[in-house]
Amino acid sequence: MNPVLPQKPDPLAAIFDQPKPIMGMIHLAPLPGAPRYDGQPPENIYAAAVADALTMAEAGIDGIIVENAFDLPFARPESIGPETVATLTAACIRVGDAVDLPIGITCVANGVIPALAIAKAVGARWIRANQWANAYVANEGILNGPAGEALRYRSSIGAREVAVFADVHVKFGAHAITADRTIEEQARDAEFFDADVLIASGQRTGSPTEPGEVHAIQAGTSLPVIVGSGLDVSNAAELLSVADGAIVGSSLKAGGSWWNPVDPIVTKELMEVVRSVRNTK
Repeated sequence: MNPVLPQKPDPLAAIFDQPKPIMGMIHLAPLPGAPRYDGQPPENIYAAAVADALTMAEAGIDGIIVENAFDLPFARPESIGPETVATLTAACIRVGDAVDLPIGITCVANGVIPALAIAKAVGARWIRANQWANAYVANEGILNGPAGEALRYRSSIGAREVAVFADVHVKFGAHAITADRTIEEQARDAEFFDADVLIASGQRTGSPTEPGEVHAIQAGTSLPVIVGSGLDVSNAAELLSVADGAIVGSSLKAGGSWWNPVDPIVTKELMEVVRSVRNTK
């Protein structure tokens, strides 16, 4: 696929030591201000995040994403409060101090600008934008792509070193607004709006991403394409044969439930599969 902008260095190669990097997701417990927050000391939230990070690092995970995943129901981007930014920042600092791995940030729902601010403050290498270009009928209502505002903000705070990993054909909600545009065209839009890495993410958290979705995105972009949901021991070899890496969350957790702690045995099994894929390239 011909690029739609001048090509830039491969951000995955710049961030990770290994090809086809695997990024493990830390799903933080409810943070202060969230409906499910029960008043527990934030130190307990940070300690659980650090425990998951250490388990993943020991198993050989290549990078870690920290997400305020249990702040359900999620606030719209303009309603994400300073208490969320503060505690998500503190969690990232604790995780970063505990493990020598590159760290990324997801601030839901689609809090791209807060995530960029946190990344600059804590030295994170990338942020995930669940919606980057065009518009989308999300669970939170209609969300507009924040690329123009977000990249101007990134420049204003001197954070060009923070890469944007952007979902294409976003999971959850409906795609009625862009229903007349193919996944290939939407991938091209995300590249034209200067994302660094594109994500194929399936239908919802933990649901399998199909190889066909990866191929469809690759057909519309010259950027790296990674899997954003549903990769596990059973399908890792197939998906990594076509994708450039993956974000892994639910399948690393005890019982496959995203709210449980990371399972060290399952995580090690997954990384064994990943290493075998790398060794065949």
